[in-house]
Order: sequence, then C-alpha cells, then structure tokens
Amino acid sequence: MNKEILMVVETVSNEKNVSREVIVDAIEHAIAGAVKKKYRLEKKEDIDARVEIDLASGNYKTFRRWKVVEEIEPEMEEQQLLPNSEIVKKNNLNLEDYYEEEIPSIEFGRILAQTAKNVIVQKVRDAERSRIVDLYTEKVGQLIFGIVKRMEKGNVYIDLGMPDKGTIDEAVILKENLISKEVIRPGDRLRGYLSHVQSETRGPQLYITRKAPEFLVELFKLEVPEVGQGLIEILGAARDPGLRAKISVKSNDPKLDAIGACVGMRGSRVQSVSNELGGERIDIIMWDEDPAKFVINAMSPAEVLSIVVDEENKSMDIAVSEEQLSQAIGRGGQNVRLASELTGWTLNVMSKEEADTKISEENSKLSDIFMQELNVDRDVADLLASEGFTTISEIAYCSIDEFNSIEAFDSEIIEELRKRALENLDLKKSKIDKDNLLSDISGLSDEDIIKLNSHEINCKDDLADLSVDELLDMIELPKEQAGNIIMEARKRWLKED
Repeated sequence: MNKEILMVVETVSNEKNVSREVIVDAIEHAIAGAVKKKYRLEKKEDIDARVEIDLASGNYKTFRRWKVVEEIEPEMEEQQLLPNSEIVKKNNLNLEDYYEEEIPSIEFGRILAQTAKNVIVQKVRDAERSRIVDLYTEKVGQLIFGIVKRMEKGNVYIDLGMPDKGTIDEAVILKENLISKEVIRPGDRLRGYLSHVQSETRGPQLYITRKAPEFLVELFKLEVPEVGQGLIEILGAARDPGLRAKISVKSNDPKLDAIGACVGMRGSRVQSVSNELGGERIDIIMWDEDPAKFVINAMSPAEVLSIVVDEENKSMDIAVSEEQLSQAIGRGGQNVRLASELTGWTLNVMSKEEADTKISEENSKLSDIFMQELNVDRDVADLLASEGFTTISEIAYCSIDEFNSIEAFDSEIIEELRKRALENLDLKKSKIDKDNLLSDISGLSDEDIIKLNSHEINCKDDLADLSVDELLDMIELPKEQAGNIIMEARKRWLKED
C-alpha cells in the first residue's frame, strides 16, 4: 500500500500538471482526517493530527499535536496547551508553537484511499485555480488570443491553448463586452483585452473585452513598432465600438510623424486595426499640451473657427461654420462626444452666429457689472469684458504687463481702473463680519488670500462652499491641508447651526 501512495503521487502529478508536494499534502491531510475521525468515534476525543509521508519509501508517521495558546477554548481542550504547562516549559515552546507525540498510524485501506482521492481532487482543483489566477493576473491589461470554443446566451467562450503546459485554459467575453453586430462563430480566432481575473467557486474566470478603449490602444501597440519602442506615445482613446474611435498620439522624436506612423503605408496599419474591430473608423489625433489646441485637433474633421475656454467648469464653447455644424456634432452627437471623452473637457458645439450671440450676451452682463462696480462708461466696460476680464478681482490683481498689452488703455487709465477695483474689494471686505475673515484661517498665506480674492473668494463663507479640488485649482497646497482649511472655514456654519 505504501508503494501505491508513491504511484498515486507520481501519476496524478503528471496528469494534472500539479507539483508532487501538492499531492502528498492532500494524502497527508486525508490520512490525518481519518485519524481524527477514528479518535472521535472510538475514544470520544477531538484531537488534532499531522501525517508525514516519506517520499523515498512511501512509509508514513502520524503525530498527535497540541498548540500553545494564551487561553484554552472550551471546545479545544484536547488540542491546546497553556504556556505554564509542564510539557511547554520542558520543551521550551513559545506561543503558537506545536507539541507533538507520535501515535500509531492507521492502514491505508480502501475507505481511506477513497477519502484521499476526494481530497486530492479538491487540492488539484485548488492548485489549478491558483495556477490560472497567478498566471493570468500578470497578463491583465494585455491582449489575449484564442479560438472560439462555444457561445452561450450571447457570451463567447475562448480556448487559450497552452500545449506546452499540458492545459487548455478558458476565457469569456460577456455579451455586453462584444462589439455589436459582430459575427463570431465557433472556431474563429479572436483577440481581446484581458480586463480582470476573478477567482470563483466553480473555477477562476478570465474576463476579456473587445469594447474597452484599452483594447484599441493595445492593437496599435501591436501594429506600430514605434509605439513599442517608445518613439510614439498613445495618450488616450475614446470609442463608439464598431463604429468610430479617436486616439491621441505624441511623438517623442521630432523627426518622426506620429500620425503618419500610426496610419502606415497607404493606411495599412490603421486598416489592420480597423479590420480587427469590425470596420471601426479611427481618427488619429495629435496630442497638444495646450488644451484648446488639443480640442481643436480632436474635433477633426470639423474645422473650428473659434473657441472659448472656461477653466473653472472645464468646458469649452466651440464655434464652427453653419455648413460644418452637423459634421462637428456627428451622427447622434458621436464626434463631439468622442472628442469630449478623449480630451476630458465638456464641449459645447455651436454655429459661429450662436457663439457670437452668446459671447455678446455674456459680455453685456459683465459690462453692466463693471459700469456699476467701477463707475466707468459703457466703452471702457465693454473693452474690459471683450479682453476676457470676468470679475472685479481680476482687474484689481491683473499684472501691469498684461494691462499694458491692451492698446486702448494708457498707464493713467490702467492705474485708475486698478485703484477703483481695489477700493471696491476693500469696501466689500469692510462689510464682512469680523469672524468671517479669511485672514483668520490658519494655513492661508497673504499670497494665498490674494489669489482667492482674484477668484471672488473673499470670506470664510465663500471658502467653505468650495470642494477640495476647486480650492486646489486656485492655490497650491497639499491635498490634506486644503481639506483642513475648508473644514476650518465650515466651523462658522456649524456654530450657527
């Protein structure tokens, strides 16, 4: 029987591609389990046991063991020892150590062999699950290639053949992660992007997607060697899977045309990617560190006539000609939506006439404010609005150099405007309650307060109404400090409540 143990170990290890140690461990646990059961039935003792198999001979020894614990649990009396017991002291044992005594082993008979078989099967499953999870967790974020095995309820199951490992692993593409109207049949060779690996009771599940923007990026890395070499970077992607996509690229070599390299000779490279995606049309966009220029590029093929940037709300108003308005928006808003996803800005597309009307209305409102607050005439107020000033604070703290760039203003007018703006702000501050002053907030420097004033944040109440991200857009601070500053400003509200 002992020789048969070694034969079982060798056979199962080879067939299941599982280490001999895992099989031996399974048999040891099975025998130990049988010993515990025997003691419960015959001696009414709930013991702990350990079995040790000699891999050279197949012989095995059985040990009864006790664990050293601080306090014995009532149901574990026959398996635990206290540190002050004679046995623990004699053997110099510490907490969590085990004391063992060899006991007679039981025969490896038919019933025990069946028990061992069940344990081995479970151990093999666990080892296989662990192997797959470990192997494919490293591949998350990469392209996975396989052959379509079957389709169930719209989900596609793929064989990831690994003949060198002696196994065939399986991955799934859920229905919602397939490109719509894509025709897939059993036996087709298919690529996908491994999004995540999930260990489940029925076995590890490898989830693949063909709809993620990352899939598009990885396909370009495969088709364009310059990307793999780091000469070209793909900085973002947005997709309407199966229909249209946009990717942004940047060249790290001034002599290399990033768009041309991604397109390939006669469009061969981009066409290969498009074919993999069911004919998806792909716009390759040049990335630019200037957000406005980047958005203009992203709106391709529509030509942008003018653009107004609202950094506070991270949005842009884009004006195009009436003839190109439908092209700029795209079917069902597709073009502007993809451009917005790619750039990270909210884009409002309108005709040149609509843009001019909107700007005119906004400038008119600003002019009314400037006339009232600064006591200036309509011409001066209109000029301030048209030059991009939106608040009294911006006028008060605008640099002399920036003011001098406005040809219609001489130095005398500039000084007067700044003076009136500062006086207006001082007047507003004088009306602020003494317990509502920004100067009382610890962690805010005078320079920080000036910057906040330029954004119309003049008191604690204004500051308390901000989010951490909004505050960090105005002044440079560690994120944690910004949060503390806002909470300090909100204490005033708590007191009032």
